[in-house]
Amino acid sequence: MINIQTNYAGLTLRNPIIISSSGLTNNAEQNKKLEDAGAGAIVLKSLFEEQIKLQSNVLQQNSDYPEAIDYIYNYVKANQINSYLELIQKTKELCTIPIIASINCYKSDAWIDFANQIAAAGADALELNVFFLETDLTYDYQQTQDFYIKLIRKVKETVSIPVMVKISKMAGNIPALVQTLTINGADGVVLFNRFYQPDIDIHSLKVTASNVFSQPADISDTLRWTAIVSGKVQGASIASSTGIHEWEDVIKCLLAGADAVQLCSTIYKHGHEIISQILTCLEEWMSQKKYQSIDEFKGKLSYTHVADPSLYERAQFMKYYSNRK
Repeated sequence: MINIQTNYAGLTLRNPIIISSSGLTNNAEQNKKLEDAGAGAIVLKSLFEEQIKLQSNVLQQNSDYPEAIDYIYNYVKANQINSYLELIQKTKELCTIPIIASINCYKSDAWIDFANQIAAAGADALELNVFFLETDLTYDYQQTQDFYIKLIRKVKETVSIPVMVKISKMAGNIPALVQTLTINGADGVVLFNRFYQPDIDIHSLKVTASNVFSQPADISDTLRWTAIVSGKVQGASIASSTGIHEWEDVIKCLLAGADAVQLCSTIYKHGHEIISQILTCLEEWMSQKKYQSIDEFKGKLSYTHVADPSLYERAQFMKYYSNRK
């Protein structure tokens, strides 16, 4: 009998499909429907540090009292945190699959105390979504590394549940960062987060938002770095994310070395039924290839298991297009 169970970051999942943090996972009843559709785990919609600051700033604009600033910020933060803890509790009451809380950190370790409340509310794990977009010409990248180390160490000291870090594909030396995170206690990493994409409207001459959904072509970077990280960083548990839209994409990520995959855009586009379709096709493919478990083929095409690892490192087109007219 085919077994599609997998282990990711210390969690045992009935299958490798994890629903990414998004508007899809911001409601307990909706999360139960995702479980019923076949999801192996759910990452709750992130609590955004940046958003809380923005909401506080809006309220502060209407205040003439400087001493009210701290009060307003703390009030907004407490309200958001209480709502989030309630989401965790309600979802755990309805669901049996692992529920992963998510915090979107923006240059601050202010959420470390909150991590303990998340664990107490019943979350099975915590995903830290960390992204730096540095534009300061004098910024030292070592500060970013130091922040990651400080954050993961303090959170791991605070909670006993698994802690994952979701990073950006623009994070610099990705294998080195993942190794640093793993050495300092991260139970898993997610490759990669997706964030606001700017565009330019040439008619209104304004900066606008681009498409919020990932595209199938985005999987190339995900596969490249999943394969390289899984092959180079010993002990790293990986969830691939971004550009995963079809059942073939899931298999590709597993072959590259992922323990699990995160889905979002494809569910928005195709509905919950895409989850069961992917799982059915995964099992059919495994049957055709005579695999009884995911472990039998996971990482089969990672950086260390392919005949020519440079295929994942190659960045130039010339070899393939130099003869084209």
